[in-house]
Amino acid sequence: MRHPVHAHLTTLNDVRCFMEHHVFAVWDFMSLVKSLQQRLTCTAVPWVPRGDAVARRLMNEIVLGEESDDASMVEGGYASHFDLYRASMRECGARTASIDAFIERVGAGGPVAASLLAVNAPRPSQDFVRRTFDILATDSLPRIAAAFTLGREDIIPDMFVRLVAGLSAEHGGVLSGFHDYLERHIRLDGERHGPMAARLLSSICGDDATAWEEASRGAVLALEARLALWDGVVAAVEARSR
Repeated sequence: MRHPVHAHLTTLNDVRCFMEHHVFAVWDFMSLVKSLQQRLTCTAVPWVPRGDAVARRLMNEIVLGEESDDASMVEGGYASHFDLYRASMRECGARTASIDAFIERVGAGGPVAASLLAVNAPRPSQDFVRRTFDILATDSLPRIAAAFTLGREDIIPDMFVRLVAGLSAEHGGVLSGFHDYLERHIRLDGERHGPMAARLLSSICGDDATAWEEASRGAVLALEARLALWDGVVAAVEARSR
């Protein structure tokens, strides 16, 4: 919350730079979501009941909101938070060529790390995504659940949301979509998904001290990765302003 990245984002170009990095974190968050859904619910055919009913309910409700949220501004009225983010990038003139090419490559079966390199994704974003997939590769449910629960977008402070609103008004509303995304996502996390995720993590770890140690490690890894991403954004913003 106290990271200097937010104080560095004072112009429209700064926010564009932020979004061009951050969009990869928005994308890889969905891989955490789907990994938990696979582990806590049955996504195979034939279907069989799997796991705790409360965990299934919590996970499926989170997936519903993250993957197909109400979105009156898009055709059909529903969109993933990732799609809303990309739409807000296009609205404000941020470059989407790298993330669009990445999605195309991964959608065609390309390996994540190789696809990041191939599309020349920002290096801090590449490192962030690799760290997320390192957590996924541990196959540790407590680690993955903790990274999901504690590495979320509600760690973006209110001051940044107010800054985006001010810049949007100054530039004819070009950041209105991004501002709406931030407000919607942070409110949903704070009021609904955050408490649900915390409850989910508690149900996964229970009274198992080893599980809580794994969860603690996952949380630290996720937050360290986020700090490194913010460091990279600061460096990129400063480099653009020279």
